[in-house]
Amino acid sequence: MILGLTGGIASGKSTVTAMLRARGITVIDADQIAREVVEPGMSAYEAIVAHFGQEILKPDGQIDRKQLAEIIFANQAERQVLNSIVHPEVRRVMRQQAEQAEEAGEDIVFMDIPLLFESKLQHMVDKTVVVYVPVEKQRQRLMERDELDDRQAEQRLQAQFPIQQKKELADYVIDNEGTREETEAQVDQLIARLRADAELA
Repeated sequence: MILGLTGGIASGKSTVTAMLRARGITVIDADQIAREVVEPGMSAYEAIVAHFGQEILKPDGQIDRKQLAEIIFANQAERQVLNSIVHPEVRRVMRQQAEQAEEAGEDIVFMDIPLLFESKLQHMVDKTVVVYVPVEKQRQRLMERDELDDRQAEQRLQAQFPIQQKKELADYVIDNEGTREETEAQVDQLIARLRADAELA
């Protein structure tokens, strides 16, 4: 079974990912793959530089992520251009890795996809799991974690579906508002439930 794991920015999805991996579950990370496909020499890298220009490059030729983020979070059209270059390549690699995991006999595989609902990628997975915290907690964590002011935090929140909406769309929800132990317990319950469902299928 392939599960799509998502949440809101600063909702604690990477914490849940670490918990899943600690339990021997494969998690395919869309962000990690997105970083790999824009390395110098990759086709997505060439397309990004062709569109956004040499000024988004660091002296070593790598893409300056911070500079690119400033451009795309301030301009929706540019964000769509970037997504149209990077996303198809990321999806291709994710599918490939999921197939390899299933061929290796793994019964549960997670795909960690931050913009699962925004990019309408539910077709890539069997079920969806949302890591949830209330929006005010999300905003507070985001400002602390990334040292953002209120305007910058709001821009990043606006670039995603509201967390409440994601919660309503999900097949399963992990509430990450409480203690680490409470989140761990929910992760264990979810794995047990998924394994039980897989056996019944």
